[in-house]
Amino acid sequence: MKELTASMAGTVLNVMVAAGDTVTEGQEVLMLESMKMEIPVESQGAGRVAEIKVNIGDFVNEGDILLVLE
Repeated sequence: MKELTASMAGTVLNVMVAAGDTVTEGQEVLMLESMKMEIPVESQGAGRVAEIKVNIGDFVNEGDILLVLE
């Protein structure tokens, strides 16, 4: 299992994948907003999305787990 974490604090604007989806390394999986900027979050490896830990509108801190890949 690989955990994808937030690289900075921000609000979840969009979740582009669902549990069960297959993703590739570098694929955009989430969009965060921080200080009026949109920051794409990319998958750090290939795998299947096992669990999404956040919802649109959630505030996350740096290091929070966003989703889990298997």
